[in-house]
Amino acid sequence: MKKYNLPVILLNGIVLLPHNTLKLEFDSKNLDNNVIDMSLLFHDNYILVVSEYSENTKIGVLSKLENILQLPNGNTRVDLKGIRRLNIIEFLNFKSTDPLESIVSEITVEQIENEEIIINKLKKELKSYVNNIPYISNGILSIIEKETSLDKFTDIVVPNIINNKDRILEYLNTISPISRGEMVLKDIYAEKEMFKIERNLDMKVKKEMDESQKEFILREKMKLLKEELGDSSKDNDLDKLKKRINDLDCPKKIKEKLNYELKRYEACVSMSPELNIIRDYIEWLLSLPWNIYTNDNKNLKQVKKSLDASHYGLKEVKDRIIEYLAVNQMSNNNNGSIICLVGPPGVGKTTLAKSISSAINRNFVQISVGGIRDESEIIGHRRTYVGAIPGRIISSMKKAKSNNPLFLIDEVDKMSSDYKGDPTSCLLSILDKEQNKNFSDNYIEEEYDLSNVLFILTANYIENIPEPLKDRLEIINLSGYTEYEKLDIAVKYLLPKIIIKNGLNKDFISIDNDTILKNIRNYTKEKGVREL
Repeated sequence: MKKYNLPVILLNGIVLLPHNTLKLEFDSKNLDNNVIDMSLLFHDNYILVVSEYSENTKIGVLSKLENILQLPNGNTRVDLKGIRRLNIIEFLNFKSTDPLESIVSEITVEQIENEEIIINKLKKELKSYVNNIPYISNGILSIIEKETSLDKFTDIVVPNIINNKDRILEYLNTISPISRGEMVLKDIYAEKEMFKIERNLDMKVKKEMDESQKEFILREKMKLLKEELGDSSKDNDLDKLKKRINDLDCPKKIKEKLNYELKRYEACVSMSPELNIIRDYIEWLLSLPWNIYTNDNKNLKQVKKSLDASHYGLKEVKDRIIEYLAVNQMSNNNNGSIICLVGPPGVGKTTLAKSISSAINRNFVQISVGGIRDESEIIGHRRTYVGAIPGRIISSMKKAKSNNPLFLIDEVDKMSSDYKGDPTSCLLSILDKEQNKNFSDNYIEEEYDLSNVLFILTANYIENIPEPLKDRLEIINLSGYTEYEKLDIAVKYLLPKIIIKNGLNKDFISIDNDTILKNIRNYTKEKGVREL
């Protein structure tokens, strides 16, 4: 293997392939000027061009200096004409002030069978590529028209179709002409496919723009026609919605959301399926009581009197509720534990909660979670689903018409879970005062503050309440009534209500205590008074 040395020019960011020419200008003070002098004096204008220097650099291009011109400013302009690849054995004087030199050897190019067939295939694909890609010059076709060497053919074509420096370096470091030919084919196919995708995207965008322009013109005409016919119901609806949004007392983020949805609603055509979906969503946001509050009755004696008037006995229960309300008043928040009324059916859990809301002057809403398996029942469905609506929490807040109602969650011991989710875990975040400030319904998608809501839960069996939920609750037990307590309740509470309900006069009917007691003993076998 014959070895010889050559001066070296390092190019940064430029790759020179054999059979290509590169024009360069060198500063008179630059080290490369000395390399040029060395090439002219000792190497018959030959020089080694290295496109990227590293320890792994093994391939350089033997080049010849042509058209050397000294410029008036002292710089030197030269043409570097690539000739062939050389194998780099070693770099010399790399860290010294002397010109960089190298020891190189020749590379034997393999003999290629059916070279003419391969070149014809490449020419055919290149011609198709140039004809289909508008930004590629067809000048390359005349250059390679009569080329019969695959080695030279690939080196000439690559700079004309590839712009990526790293990819051209791969070509430089690939010795085999057949391998380079395969790379050229792959790049041509890839570029054609890329251009096809870009063209389809451009066509699609143009079509959409044309359709948008057409739609705009038609909208304007429709607007004029509506004005002529007096049919401007949607425009009137938009005006009403804008006024309602401006008058709505809500957080700034909600108003921004409403204005965004209103623009979408305005942009929708009348036949669009999105129209009613957006309209319903706007209506839900507008109907929620964002900053509407009722004033609590802080007279606890009056509250106690009201509870005594509606429910017999339950002294310990009533005292505990009064204590609970007193603590909330003194701390000025609802951050205490959540009350859970536990007792058999018919002892008055639900009616007691209603009486509390009436006594403290809060709006009352109630949901039953017994038998719920799907957590979407509580936190709603996403708007992407057909017929999606908010969950029971948000729906009840709309019915409450205030942001601080008394919210009764009934039958928490009868919840269950399956593959659709775990409703219990939803309730945990709803009842946690640290989390429910930022409650998010899947349908509404915006945060709603539940921290001002007074939650009361009911259950029949304490052992059926999930443990994580039970830890957050203050359990108040309502035991069953004795026979004589039921008699007292019937005489003082039930009978007067039933007489009024049936439109009778209390003076026209009389039922003695023995008859009521006989009914209690022989016809009602319950701890409460519902059947009675």
